[in-house]
Amino acid sequence: MDRRRFLQGLAATGAAAGVVGWDVTSAAVDGQAQAALPPPPRVPLASLSTEGQLRVGHFDLQGAAWSVFEDLVTPDGAITLVGPDGACVLGKRTESCAAEAGTPYLGVALKELALADADLLADRLLKRGEPDPEQVRLAAPPLACVLDPKDYNGRLPWTTFVGNVTCADTMPVFPDGRTRTFKPMQDTPALRDETLAPKRREGVLGGWLPAVHKVFPLGDGRWYDVLVFADVDATDRFVVQTWHRTALVEHGQMSEVHYGYSYPSYPPTRQPPTAAAFYRALLRFHDTWQQQLADTCAMRTPDQSWADMARFAFARELVVRPGGSYPKYGAVDRDYYGNEYDGFQDTFTSSLYANLEWGRFKQAAIVLDGYFSDFVQDDGMVNMRGAETGQFGLTLSLLARYLHYTGDVTLLRKHRGKIEATARILQELHDASLRLPKQDPGHGLIHGWNESDACLFPDPQVWWKPYYANSALAVRGFLDLAVAWPQIDTGGATQAARWRERASVLSDQLVRTLRANIRHDLHPPYIGPLPGAKLTFRQSLLQEKPSEQQWPHRAYAELLQADVLPDDLANLVIDCMRGHGATSVGVVANVAPPSPEGRDILGFISYGYAQQLLRLDRIDEYLLFVYAHRYHAHTPGSWTAGEVSDLSGGMPLFCMPAQLTMPLLLRWMLVFEDSAGETLQLARAVPRRWMGGGKAIEIRSAPTRWGRVDVRLQPDGGHGVAGEVVLPERMPGAVWLSLRAPEGKRLGEVRIDGVLVKERRGESVRLSGRSTHITATFT
Repeated sequence: MDRRRFLQGLAATGAAAGVVGWDVTSAAVDGQAQAALPPPPRVPLASLSTEGQLRVGHFDLQGAAWSVFEDLVTPDGAITLVGPDGACVLGKRTESCAAEAGTPYLGVALKELALADADLLADRLLKRGEPDPEQVRLAAPPLACVLDPKDYNGRLPWTTFVGNVTCADTMPVFPDGRTRTFKPMQDTPALRDETLAPKRREGVLGGWLPAVHKVFPLGDGRWYDVLVFADVDATDRFVVQTWHRTALVEHGQMSEVHYGYSYPSYPPTRQPPTAAAFYRALLRFHDTWQQQLADTCAMRTPDQSWADMARFAFARELVVRPGGSYPKYGAVDRDYYGNEYDGFQDTFTSSLYANLEWGRFKQAAIVLDGYFSDFVQDDGMVNMRGAETGQFGLTLSLLARYLHYTGDVTLLRKHRGKIEATARILQELHDASLRLPKQDPGHGLIHGWNESDACLFPDPQVWWKPYYANSALAVRGFLDLAVAWPQIDTGGATQAARWRERASVLSDQLVRTLRANIRHDLHPPYIGPLPGAKLTFRQSLLQEKPSEQQWPHRAYAELLQADVLPDDLANLVIDCMRGHGATSVGVVANVAPPSPEGRDILGFISYGYAQQLLRLDRIDEYLLFVYAHRYHAHTPGSWTAGEVSDLSGGMPLFCMPAQLTMPLLLRWMLVFEDSAGETLQLARAVPRRWMGGGKAIEIRSAPTRWGRVDVRLQPDGGHGVAGEVVLPERMPGAVWLSLRAPEGKRLGEVRIDGVLVKERRGESVRLSGRSTHITATFT
């Protein structure tokens, strides 16, 4: 799928179809597309101060003179590019990549927490209620703090990477700042010291821009400072061109600085670039990425790094996808950048979901059209090695969400046959299950692989089983698609009714079978990932023969994400997971045979578990999931998300669906709608410590099925909060705003537009009217 060609087609067909949510006529190609983009942000000169910053360079751009200033007092000092009509300020924020001194794992031995069925770290972090994010961070060593070659399983020991939208590949960046084509230590021999890299600090530029910033502390106001970013103007198909700056900073001055571009020098033909060329490219880098993500809804958080993580994830997705559109599961290495992963369903569903939730409708359309054009066959099967049965249902649900958010029925009608064929796969699997004897444990439940990796084994039929998640997500898909189908197919009301009827039958059987297979002899009660299981999943994985309970983490996460269980069963599933070894530091674990050497976190697909925590108002656990995912599924500062991360500080394999988890978690923290499409929940999981501070919490233009929503809360240092909510013209059935009191306080009087609120539910108040002003006190 060619991104520009698709956008050109979108401009031709979308306007006639009445697509809502964006101006499709502005999505033309080449010069027209650039002209339609908003101008990059600039700080007005009248409000700019460069006091305390040094002038480190200058350059000309389109006949205008620019000056470059930098705060070199601290490693996190900003770079300010000042032009004739405004300035571009590139902030820095680095995080330590070294393990903290002291006892890791909150004083628990690694062997003990690894072998325990219960999630001991989660228990300790939740003991006093809402977890402390700093304690969560310290609960285990940070990723990539251990640089032992054996941890890389034969792959290159990179920890982050850079790229641009155009290129079909990425460039790895190693802990010492080198890439595969450029080594800063050639110009700066001191960087050859192998003791420096383990002590490094890392970050990105401008809050979220996909550049690499490394600081190697030398003590006493001295450090080496390394910047690496991809050339946004390079047009190479596979070669990533990179800009480099390596500086020795001593007591607020650059005592040594070297600039590089992609390769070492080859004089006299290839010489190092000038400082002017580097800073000119840096401005272009900033402006281009700001425009690429201009349609992303804006978020402010008291610690802005949280909101920046979400925006960074979308920039990284464009870096990973060749041309910004073609799907890739991983980056750099064959695992997971090989074409055998391109059609992976999780890459599609996580991308479509996250882009929709953040208002990136053009990118969502590109992802949807590309996937159904290239990776969904006419019979509904995916062009990929092994299908995951539950993901068919999730796909149908997300297609309905796409229609609710964008109104773009034209694109869905284009793929109507393949959509209906996808639903038909689930129908036929359900019909097959109904032909089983009624005494069969899997009668009436959809059989099939739950995990794609099942297809790799000599006997994949071991995992052709009635996992509850297969049926749960099918129910969700049938229900959601039934609502949207009459718009996609004007004669589809009868088909929609059939899907609703089938969903009812399947849902009843799912709940009935699940209740009949609870092991009440265990504490907490145990629910296996499929009916008929005699052993727990940990016991099963210790058996010599292949276990049908392999990959239970996916089965549980998808079962909860579907949101088709009664609350008591959903709570029981969560308790079962936490009590029997399926969570790690409050995040879904990557379940394997118990080993004293570690306990893993599942960075991708686990968001369904967190979603159900939010639905059930288990907010403390939800926030633990958010904090643990940030600090133990991402590298510090450079935010490279791992598919599976251990707790020992090694470097995991990157995968894009893991990177897109944080945007989902943060969006739902502030704006979350129920599965039935009746209720909108606002600020449901805002941390109490944020409400006790003095900095604003805000999300603007967040899309929902009813339209765009603005939410802004301004806490007053623990005394109260003032807020404003702007709702869409089409009102939900109910809107609830949570006002979570700071620790040690209670929510007192709440007024909406000056009128005392009487309809309250715990710490939530019901809103009515499109524009609402809220004031509340904490006592």
